[in-house]
Amino acid sequence: GTGLANLDGVMHLQADVLADYGVPINIAEGLLEKRISEVARGVNAINHYQTVDAAKLLDIPIMCVHTPADNLVYQFVRGKIDKENPQTIEELINLLKKIPEYHEATRLGFGPKIFAGAPHRRCGKIAVTEMTGGTEGAKEIYEKMAIAGIGTIVGMHLSEQHKEEAEKYHLNVIIAGHISSDSLGLNLFLDKIEKNGVMVIPCSGLIRIKR
Repeated sequence: GTGLANLDGVMHLQADVLADYGVPINIAEGLLEKRISEVARGVNAINHYQTVDAAKLLDIPIMCVHTPADNLVYQFVRGKIDKENPQTIEELINLLKKIPEYHEATRLGFGPKIFAGAPHRRCGKIAVTEMTGGTEGAKEIYEKMAIAGIGTIVGMHLSEQHKEEAEKYHLNVIIAGHISSDSLGLNLFLDKIEKNGVMVIPCSGLIRIKR
């Protein structure tokens, strides 16, 4: 629905996340503009209200909480990393795998993976920059992230083009997983509404973990 039709509007918060890790805000915004325009064109032809119309016909209330869930997983994962302060890529991977959603995803074959770098490498400054903001940002940002002193990126997913750019600037990249990360963010949200009497029925890949 509206959330998908306006996906490009969510992407601006990526600049704020990058700025928080030391990338100058003017550079972050400048590089994101082209990518945001690209995403806007990409979603333009989609049948945005197909799911909403189906829900209306079935008389089922529907609400999109994609970005709130992404924000929750970003805060949760960043908090864990800041607290534990892993020194190597192996330590970082092991830390993520201790989180129940990622532990279960590992058991099922799609847990956290090293997309760039190696287990013995040191993390340096870790940035959780690929967790929220709608979709992947500008691939040109990795040069600026390296200049800002970032050594390792943690995210949900990464295209081959983005991976190649990250490797070019010697950045380590850990991909925690898309569906498992979505599950973590949604679980933090669902735990709250379940306490208010809402029955939760997990489906379609949601790894339901209660806290």
